[in-house]
Amino acid sequence: MMLLVDTSVWSLAFRRRVSDLNSRERAVRELLEKAITEGRVALLGAIRQELLTGIREERQFMRLRNALRPFPDVSLSVVDYEEAARLSNICRRAGIAGSPVDFLICAAASLRNWPVFTLDRDFAHYSSQIPISLVSAS
Repeated sequence: MMLLVDTSVWSLAFRRRVSDLNSRERAVRELLEKAITEGRVALLGAIRQELLTGIREERQFMRLRNALRPFPDVSLSVVDYEEAARLSNICRRAGIAGSPVDFLICAAASLRNWPVFTLDRDFAHYSSQIPISLVSAS
């Protein structure tokens, strides 16, 4: 089963040193590494952009860009964007707000029956209202 890996997990794995991680974070990194080895990782272009944004040093930018290059972007269609808006509307009616990128992640995952691998607690709120499943490293 493919995993749609969110920015928070990629960032932990590629932008932080292993020696700085606590045991839970190490488990997240290990699960990501296992999924990568098994070829079960999906990446959205919007997540790639989020990861590469804000890197001050060109050398670090190039290193992260090159590390992400082996992972092709999931092809999105009009249906993904429409579903993202629909899911956002459902959550908003329930008093749960989120970013357009978060709901694009939810839509892509939901339409493909993929779980979202994230550390972002907002997704737990979304999952109370919309049909997404979440991966936990614990």
